[in-house]
Amino acid sequence: MAPPIQRSDEEPIDDIVARASSGDDDAWRELVDRYARRVGAMIVGRTGDPELAEELTQSVFVTVAEHVMNGRYQEQGRFESWLFRIAMNRLRDDRRRRRRVTESIQNDSLVQDAPDHTSLPSNEQLRDALNTLSDADREVISLRHHAQLDFKAIAQLLDAPLGTVLARHHRALHKLRTAMNEAHA
Repeated sequence: MAPPIQRSDEEPIDDIVARASSGDDDAWRELVDRYARRVGAMIVGRTGDPELAEELTQSVFVTVAEHVMNGRYQEQGRFESWLFRIAMNRLRDDRRRRRRVTESIQNDSLVQDAPDHTSLPSNEQLRDALNTLSDADREVISLRHHAQLDFKAIAQLLDAPLGTVLARHHRALHKLRTAMNEAHA
Protein backbone atom coordinates (compact mmCIF):
# COMPACT_ATOMS: atom_id res chain seq x y z
CA MET A 1 0.00 0.00 0.00
CA ALA A 2 1.23 3.47 -0.79
CA PRO A 3 1.74 5.71 2.22
CA PRO A 4 -0.93 8.37 2.83
CA ILE A 5 -0.43 11.64 0.99
CA GLN A 6 1.72 13.88 3.12
CA ARG A 7 2.28 17.59 2.78
CA SER A 8 5.93 18.46 2.31
CA ASP A 9 6.01 20.41 5.57
CA GLU A 10 4.63 17.50 7.66
CA GLU A 11 6.83 15.21 9.66
CA PRO A 12 6.48 11.56 8.57
CA ILE A 13 3.99 9.71 10.73
CA ASP A 14 6.43 6.95 11.67
CA ASP A 15 8.79 9.60 13.09
CA ILE A 16 5.96 11.09 15.14
CA VAL A 17 4.96 7.64 16.43
CA ALA A 18 8.58 6.95 17.38
CA ARG A 19 8.73 10.21 19.34
CA ALA A 20 5.38 9.44 20.96
CA SER A 21 6.63 6.02 22.04
CA SER A 22 9.33 7.75 24.06
CA GLY A 23 6.74 9.90 25.85
CA ASP A 24 7.02 13.10 23.77
CA ASP A 25 3.85 15.10 24.56
CA ASP A 26 4.19 17.19 21.39
CA ALA A 27 4.21 14.01 19.31
CA TRP A 28 1.01 12.81 21.01
CA ARG A 29 -0.64 16.17 20.34
CA GLU A 30 0.40 15.89 16.68
CA LEU A 31 -1.09 12.39 16.39
CA VAL A 32 -4.35 13.48 17.95
CA ASP A 33 -4.46 16.67 15.87
CA ARG A 34 -3.91 14.72 12.65
CA TYR A 35 -6.39 11.93 13.23
CA ALA A 36 -8.97 12.59 15.97
CA ARG A 37 -11.34 14.59 13.78
CA ARG A 38 -11.30 11.94 11.04
CA VAL A 39 -11.79 9.07 13.50
CA GLY A 40 -14.63 10.98 15.17
CA ALA A 41 -16.27 11.81 11.82
CA MET A 42 -16.17 8.18 10.78
CA ILE A 43 -17.79 7.11 14.04
CA VAL A 44 -20.44 9.85 13.90
CA GLY A 45 -21.16 8.76 10.34
CA ARG A 46 -21.74 5.21 11.52
CA THR A 47 -23.65 6.00 14.73
CA GLY A 48 -25.22 9.42 14.26
CA ASP A 49 -24.26 10.16 17.86
CA PRO A 50 -21.59 12.86 18.39
CA GLU A 51 -21.30 12.13 22.11
CA LEU A 52 -20.74 8.42 21.51
CA ALA A 53 -18.25 9.31 18.76
CA GLU A 54 -16.29 11.46 21.18
CA GLU A 55 -16.25 8.68 23.77
CA LEU A 56 -15.17 6.02 21.27
CA THR A 57 -12.56 8.31 19.69
CA GLN A 58 -11.00 8.85 23.10
CA SER A 59 -11.05 5.13 23.68
CA VAL A 60 -9.33 4.53 20.34
CA PHE A 61 -6.51 6.90 21.25
CA VAL A 62 -6.13 5.30 24.68
CA THR A 63 -5.64 1.96 22.91
CA VAL A 64 -3.15 3.54 20.50
CA ALA A 65 -1.22 5.05 23.42
CA GLU A 66 -1.15 1.74 25.29
CA HIS A 67 0.20 -0.12 22.27
CA VAL A 68 2.73 2.53 21.29
CA MET A 69 4.01 3.11 24.82
CA ASN A 70 4.28 -0.62 25.60
CA GLY A 71 6.14 -1.45 22.41
CA ARG A 72 3.23 -3.44 20.96
CA TYR A 73 2.88 -1.21 17.90
CA GLN A 74 4.29 -3.27 15.03
CA GLU A 75 2.67 -1.57 12.04
CA GLN A 76 5.53 0.61 10.78
CA GLY A 77 4.47 2.28 7.56
CA ARG A 78 0.78 1.49 8.14
CA PHE A 79 -0.18 3.67 11.09
CA GLU A 80 -3.28 5.14 9.49
CA SER A 81 -4.84 1.82 8.51
CA TRP A 82 -3.91 0.38 11.94
CA LEU A 83 -5.57 3.34 13.68
CA PHE A 84 -8.78 2.99 11.67
CA ARG A 85 -8.81 -0.77 12.22
CA ILE A 86 -8.79 -0.05 15.97
CA ALA A 87 -11.61 2.47 15.48
CA MET A 88 -13.72 0.01 13.47
CA ASN A 89 -13.15 -2.71 16.05
CA ARG A 90 -14.14 -0.34 18.86
CA LEU A 91 -17.26 0.61 16.93
CA ARG A 92 -18.19 -3.06 16.39
CA ASP A 93 -17.57 -3.84 20.06
CA ASP A 94 -19.80 -0.96 21.13
CA ARG A 95 -22.53 -1.98 18.66
CA ARG A 96 -22.46 -5.56 20.02
CA ARG A 97 -22.62 -4.30 23.59
CA ARG A 98 -25.54 -2.00 22.82
CA ARG A 99 -27.37 -4.75 20.91
CA ARG A 100 -27.12 -7.03 23.96
CA VAL A 101 -28.48 -4.27 26.21
CA THR A 102 -31.31 -3.51 23.76
CA GLU A 103 -32.24 -7.17 23.48
CA SER A 104 -32.39 -7.53 27.25
CA ILE A 105 -34.56 -4.41 27.53
CA GLN A 106 -36.89 -5.59 24.77
CA ASN A 107 -37.31 -8.89 26.57
CA ASP A 108 -38.54 -7.01 29.63
CA SER A 109 -42.36 -7.28 29.62
CA LEU A 110 -42.72 -3.74 31.05
CA VAL A 111 -41.04 -2.26 27.99
CA GLN A 112 -42.61 -4.39 25.25
CA ASP A 113 -45.67 -2.15 24.93
CA ALA A 114 -43.72 1.12 25.09
CA PRO A 115 -43.83 3.31 21.97
CA ASP A 116 -40.81 3.23 19.70
CA HIS A 117 -38.88 6.49 20.11
CA THR A 118 -35.90 5.35 18.07
CA SER A 119 -37.31 6.19 14.64
CA LEU A 120 -35.43 8.92 12.86
CA PRO A 121 -37.01 12.24 11.95
CA SER A 122 -38.21 12.46 8.35
CA ASN A 123 -35.68 15.21 7.60
CA GLU A 124 -32.86 12.69 8.15
CA GLN A 125 -33.10 11.35 4.59
CA LEU A 126 -29.41 10.64 4.23
CA ARG A 127 -29.26 8.73 7.50
CA ASP A 128 -32.38 6.79 6.49
CA ALA A 129 -30.77 5.99 3.16
CA LEU A 130 -27.55 4.90 4.86
CA ASN A 131 -29.53 2.60 7.10
CA THR A 132 -30.87 0.77 4.05
CA LEU A 133 -27.33 -0.35 3.24
CA SER A 134 -25.76 -3.54 4.51
CA ASP A 135 -23.13 -3.24 7.25
CA ALA A 136 -20.41 -3.98 4.69
CA ASP A 137 -21.61 -1.20 2.37
CA ARG A 138 -21.98 1.31 5.23
CA GLU A 139 -18.49 0.41 6.39
CA VAL A 140 -16.96 1.20 2.99
CA ILE A 141 -18.92 4.46 2.69
CA SER A 142 -17.90 5.49 6.20
CA LEU A 143 -14.23 4.68 5.74
CA ARG A 144 -14.12 6.50 2.41
CA HIS A 145 -16.23 9.59 3.15
CA HIS A 146 -15.90 10.09 6.90
CA ALA A 147 -12.47 8.68 7.63
CA GLN A 148 -11.19 9.93 4.24
CA LEU A 149 -9.17 6.81 3.59
CA ASP A 150 -8.11 6.01 0.05
CA PHE A 151 -9.36 2.81 -1.54
CA LYS A 152 -6.05 1.00 -1.12
CA ALA A 153 -6.08 1.72 2.62
CA ILE A 154 -9.69 0.55 2.87
CA ALA A 155 -8.83 -2.65 1.03
CA GLN A 156 -5.95 -3.31 3.40
CA LEU A 157 -8.05 -2.48 6.46
CA LEU A 158 -10.86 -4.80 5.38
CA ASP A 159 -8.46 -7.44 4.07
CA ALA A 160 -10.32 -7.38 0.75
CA PRO A 161 -9.17 -7.05 -2.85
CA LEU A 162 -9.06 -3.47 -4.14
CA GLY A 163 -11.52 -4.33 -6.93
CA THR A 164 -14.00 -5.66 -4.40
CA VAL A 165 -13.78 -2.47 -2.34
CA LEU A 166 -14.21 -0.28 -5.44
CA ALA A 167 -17.21 -2.31 -6.59
CA ARG A 168 -18.78 -2.28 -3.12
CA HIS A 169 -18.32 1.50 -2.90
CA HIS A 170 -19.84 2.05 -6.35
CA ARG A 171 -22.77 -0.25 -5.56
CA ALA A 172 -23.33 1.42 -2.17
CA LEU A 173 -23.42 4.90 -3.74
CA HIS A 174 -25.95 3.66 -6.29
CA LYS A 175 -28.11 2.19 -3.50
CA LEU A 176 -27.88 5.49 -1.59
CA ARG A 177 -29.01 7.50 -4.63
CA THR A 178 -31.90 5.11 -5.23
CA ALA A 179 -33.00 5.25 -1.56
CA MET A 180 -32.79 9.06 -1.52
CA ASN A 181 -34.80 9.32 -4.75
CA GLU A 182 -37.48 6.97 -3.41
CA ALA A 183 -37.71 8.99 -0.20
CA HIS A 184 -38.09 12.17 -2.22
CA ALA A 185 -40.81 10.75 -4.49
